[in-house]
Parts: sequence; structure tokens; C-alpha cells
Amino acid sequence: MKISTKGRYGLTIMMELALKFGEGPTSLKSIAEKNQLSEHYLEQLIAPLRNAGLVKSVRGAYGGYILFGEPSSVTAGDVIRVLEGPISPVDFTEEDDPAKRDLWLRIRDGIAQALDSTTLADLISFEEKSTSDNYMFYI
Repeated sequence: MKISTKGRYGLTIMMELALKFGEGPTSLKSIAEKNQLSEHYLEQLIAPLRNAGLVKSVRGAYGGYILFGEPSSVTAGDVIRVLEGPISPVDFTEEDDPAKRDLWLRIRDGIAQALDSTTLADLISFEEKSTSDNYMFYI
């Protein structure tokens, strides 16, 4: 499964809103400028997020968007499913070999578990560890 710019930029929008949670609305223009993204493209992405109840729009001179819930209650999986659709690394049929079908299901479930166990709060509070902490090298 490859997550497109829709999913990646949508997650960027949501992380920016999570960073500003409780401070009032954030404009898409400010998010676009900060992340060097197209404001027009972000406008296309915010509609499905609003329709799904993940964000709320605030009208007016100081309007913009706010998260509908706490950053700890919204997962990366929520965002990716809204913008990308169901999580499935391959399209398979019941005629597929049972061993391959089991592999595809385990891959799908692993991706879903990673996305569903990562909240916006986790993403905005992430601190990168040193390379030696993340990887084990074999010689």
C-alpha cells in the first residue's frame, strides 16, 4: 500500500490543527505557507475531513479550522481511511492461494494496527531517537 499525497498532506493538516488545539481556528493558508504546500490542494482535502467529522470550520475574519476532538482521540488511521479509502495492500479474491491470502490479510492488519494505534497527539509529540536506538546493525 502506498499512501498518496492526499493521505500525507491530510495528515499534515491534522497535525497542524492538533498543534494549535485549544488556541482557536487555523487557516489553511497558514498551514500551506508553513509546509510549502498548495493552499488550493489543501482546500480539496479539508472537505472530506470536515464531512467525516474530524474537523470543524469556523467562519469569519479570524476563521479557519479546528479539530473536532482531542488530538489523543484522532488516529492516523482515521485520517488515512477518510482520504485514501480502505486499507488494503492488494486486491485479492477468494480464488487466490490460501497462503497468499493469509499473507495479504496479515499485512493489511499490521498496517491498520500501526495506523490505528498512532494518534495525532503521538505524532505531534514525537521525538526522534538516535540511529543506534532505532536500528540494529549486523556485521
